[in-house]
Amino acid sequence: MKGLNPYLNFDGNAAEALRFYQSCLEGSKLMMQTFGEAPMETPAELNERLMHGQLTYDNMCLMASDIMPDMPGQTFVVGTNVNLSLNLEDQALQEKIFNKLAEGGTVTMPLQDTFWNARFGMLVDKFGISWLLNCEKPSQN
Repeated sequence: MKGLNPYLNFDGNAAEALRFYQSCLEGSKLMMQTFGEAPMETPAELNERLMHGQLTYDNMCLMASDIMPDMPGQTFVVGTNVNLSLNLEDQALQEKIFNKLAEGGTVTMPLQDTFWNARFGMLVDKFGISWLLNCEKPSQN
């Protein structure tokens, strides 16, 4: 397996969410396509909804889309069963990203030293997505 890519669903604000995440993860690249831009028939009221978005940074890939209302099997529940774990190597960068993601959200565990020799914190961002930020400390050998 090459990697695991989390895929997030939103109810009309997927593009806004991806732009926010891009601002937090400086240097990342964002690709988005709305239903209106896709080569398929879509009701006009869905044209601005995001059909697919992809945010890439080094070997990380985060994908997202808006659900299509009234589509069988698609329901939208904020944050259900979604946790994104971001592993970092630089504590200053970890703190910067943590603070940006926390804007308008709720910190559930502030950044702190852990027993597994890392600095770790948890938060739920303003879109209801749960984040886990882990930064291993240098070994003291």
